[in-house]
Amino acid sequence: MTTLALARSWRPKSFPELLGQDHVVKALTHALDQGRLHHAWLFTGTRGVGKTTIARILAKALNCIGPDGQGKMTSQPCGKCAACLEIDAGRYVDYIEMDAASNRGVDEMAQLLEKASYAPSNGRFKVYMIDEVHMLTNHAFNAMLKTLEEPPEHVKFILATTDPQKIPVTILSRCLQFNLKQMPVPLIVEHLQTVLAAEKVESEIGALRVLAKAAQGSMRDALSLTDQAIAYAAGTVTQESVRNMLGTLDDAYLIQVLDALANKDGAALVAVAQEMGERSMSFSLALQDLASLIQKIASAQVVPESVLDDWPEAAEIRRLATVFSKEEAQLFYQIAITSRPDLSLAPDEQTGFSMALLRMLAFRPGSAGSGPSQSAGSVSTPAAASNANTSKSASATPAATKPAVSAAPAPAAPAAAPKAATSSATSAAPSPASASSSERPDWHSLMRALPVRGLVQQLAHQTELQEWVDSAQGVKATVITSLPQLASADCVGRLSEALSVHYGKKVQIEVVEGAVEKTVAKIDAQVQQEKRQNAEERIAADPFVQQLEREFGAKVVSGSVRPA
Repeated sequence: MTTLALARSWRPKSFPELLGQDHVVKALTHALDQGRLHHAWLFTGTRGVGKTTIARILAKALNCIGPDGQGKMTSQPCGKCAACLEIDAGRYVDYIEMDAASNRGVDEMAQLLEKASYAPSNGRFKVYMIDEVHMLTNHAFNAMLKTLEEPPEHVKFILATTDPQKIPVTILSRCLQFNLKQMPVPLIVEHLQTVLAAEKVESEIGALRVLAKAAQGSMRDALSLTDQAIAYAAGTVTQESVRNMLGTLDDAYLIQVLDALANKDGAALVAVAQEMGERSMSFSLALQDLASLIQKIASAQVVPESVLDDWPEAAEIRRLATVFSKEEAQLFYQIAITSRPDLSLAPDEQTGFSMALLRMLAFRPGSAGSGPSQSAGSVSTPAAASNANTSKSASATPAATKPAVSAAPAPAAPAAAPKAATSSATSAAPSPASASSSERPDWHSLMRALPVRGLVQQLAHQTELQEWVDSAQGVKATVITSLPQLASADCVGRLSEALSVHYGKKVQIEVVEGAVEKTVAKIDAQVQQEKRQNAEERIAADPFVQQLEREFGAKVVSGSVRPA
């Protein structure tokens, strides 16, 4: 005798057994207990999240008569009466399941609606469950509009779909819509543990995590994959056997890839790709898993507490979060997700995967027109910062300032390159920011002229020059900012590099935190505010506008005037 598939034998029979859809269960149970029932429900969600299961439980709740045959409609069907047993067995005459994918025409819908007018044979209600309802034709939808809006009292409609966007609004407005959630990985793992324990199958928790992740939020897919894993392992369901079955990548390979990127070891990257090819692993899934791991690393850099201790790779994620910069993590993630579609265009998937890894190795975040960025910043101590301030700048330093970040620029470029870059930057500058470093520059004009973008530009526009010391070794500039979070080592280093190219000599920037009176951002905001105020005054003084205000009671909406 053959056994049923796990997805069928472990299908929930009542609302308490339903996992992960508490918001739907709560609404339906309250409606059943209070007798406030709608005539049509629409359940939406991805495959395997419980749409058909909820429909069957709801049908049993509507028609349950209790073990003694005297029961009423309830939110807790007994599971023992004839209605409950026959619905579970799929032979209840008053519960009709229709597949809209194969019965999608207007003729089939007309036949269904014609039968709906007759009273139920055995049950309290005649329940029609239309699965994949979005597959119906427009004519079929139009045919059911009137009946769906005002059906006979003994008829209930349950619609289910994976694509609600294809359902006409006229249908949606006639139904109570419930969006079923995807199952989270921990919930799937917990359920698989319960199932395998009941089935007396030994398993590893790591194997269940791999199965849960591969299911992509579908409990049915998770149970089907578990069936396959049990047959494949022929014993204990281990993580290695599950990965071999699915062709997924072991986390150790991903760690090797990231370590090779950190060490700039191209040979190691190619070797990992070669080994994966020999084991016939899925390179598309490998890029997917790599992107997922990099996302966790990026989250750990910004929100360290987001890394859970029960993750098997938690220690490696925390370590790698300190190895890569935030910009590198973002770039690697972007390359990983954009390379997946390119695998189909590559000569073979292994080649496409290898090129994606080499692309990560070849590119590094940097400012426009510059080479690979070199992080030269370091956190300064209060003592070091105080020693760096000379007596000349002490009087100009606000009392509230405190040291934040100091950085040294990358090595100067060859002599010929700074001259060309200097001349172009000088010509683009509209103000006293000259290529001579002997005099204190107009900092605001200089920051506008520098060819920097992104976070580096934001840092430049939120600073004010405090001290400018020129010596034979180079220039040491002390700037003050009220936003020290912008002064990362990488941003300060790239700003120093841009200034070094501009002046043709080494420029070291030290950033301190404190109150700032004038920055490029504040000046630009003030200018914009003055333009807006002048524009509003001109609008208010316009005779035509004044006439509109007098004759029609018109008003100029505050803040709506934008200067040209």
